[in-house]
Amino acid sequence: MVDNRILIVGGGIAGLSLALQLNARGIACHVYEAASEFRPLGVGISLLPHGTKVLVELGLLDELRQRAVVFKESCFVTSNGQFVHTDPADSEYPQFLIHRADLHEVLYDAVVQRLGVDAVTLGHTCTGVEEADDGAVAHFIDSQSRCALPSQSGRAVIGCDGIHSSIRSQFYPEEGEPVFTGVNMWRGTTIHPPIASGGSHLRIGTVDRGKMVIYPIRNLPDGNQLVNWVAEIRQEEAGPVDWSVAGRVDDVVPTFADWTFDWLDVPALIRNAEIILEYPMSDRNPVDKWTFGHVTLVGDAAHAMIPRGSNGAMQAILDTVALADALADESEVSEALVRYELARRDVVNALVLKNRVTPPDHLIEVVETRTNYQRFDRVEDVISSEEIHAILDSYKSAAGYSKATLAQASKGA
Repeated sequence: MVDNRILIVGGGIAGLSLALQLNARGIACHVYEAASEFRPLGVGISLLPHGTKVLVELGLLDELRQRAVVFKESCFVTSNGQFVHTDPADSEYPQFLIHRADLHEVLYDAVVQRLGVDAVTLGHTCTGVEEADDGAVAHFIDSQSRCALPSQSGRAVIGCDGIHSSIRSQFYPEEGEPVFTGVNMWRGTTIHPPIASGGSHLRIGTVDRGKMVIYPIRNLPDGNQLVNWVAEIRQEEAGPVDWSVAGRVDDVVPTFADWTFDWLDVPALIRNAEIILEYPMSDRNPVDKWTFGHVTLVGDAAHAMIPRGSNGAMQAILDTVALADALADESEVSEALVRYELARRDVVNALVLKNRVTPPDHLIEVVETRTNYQRFDRVEDVISSEEIHAILDSYKSAAGYSKATLAQASKGA
């Protein structure tokens, strides 16, 4: 007999967000996570207004405020340290800059408080799924011993198991490794005095000659901040697609050796890092089907995208709302999963492709190309305000956090 629960495979941001969404609608669920314990993974994450809108509606605003830095502005800067444009955070929904581990802890604590400590089972690696009468079955092994564990059945199995999703690979066995973009990333954190406004999300330079993304993710008691930085360097060979691989300072600093601006010493920021992780900038090619009977994919398992728009986690969070709404509205689970896919698939697939070609930092690429990477006297002589806003508004609309999109979503709610 099929269990009445929805089985969620993966206890990351997507899986925990989905558990909270389902619980809010009175839908029973259970999370199975491969890790034997939750450890701090990754570094910074930018919570854009369409994502924070969802988290606020889940009642998590106070917890986010306690841990995160308030996002004040998005800055686009050339490799010479010249500011091209500053885009203030002016949404009615708050924006935050936060350590990924802190966001994960906020979500996990909320799941434990609302669903109970037994709602998440660790150490379960999913090896495959299959259809059952009026539901689906997930098969597991112990993540450490690799011994078989009891299979679990539910009204549906939701793959929230990331870019290396075993569930996706079952349906797309020929897909292979993630698509490497030709850019490797080094992600680090450094204790540093506030940079710019102290709530600035800075994109500096271009991937062709070296790019940095820099923003604070924790306010520290002594007035300093824990600053997240990402170095993006074009290279022919990809590093391993594994968030835990340590990076080396000497692999990063040479590209940015002369980035000593009057407002920031980038080489010093890198050298003083507490931790550096190396990771290739990779995504997955869009696929035209996420749902297979009583099984569907969510977040990176469905649409892994390169992190050039601070949008991967936000789109996963939006997935969970669409999926939970569909499950609440449709009596037939398989029809609900199809409804979710139709609501999200084409929109997010288009965003995956847009991130490859014209993400927000395309603005910097335009300016650097027109000036041949030289300093400008007046940015207005290089690019008009209208063109700047056209580039940024195009991405915001595609990603779902333009003012018009958010206003329409609020009316719909």
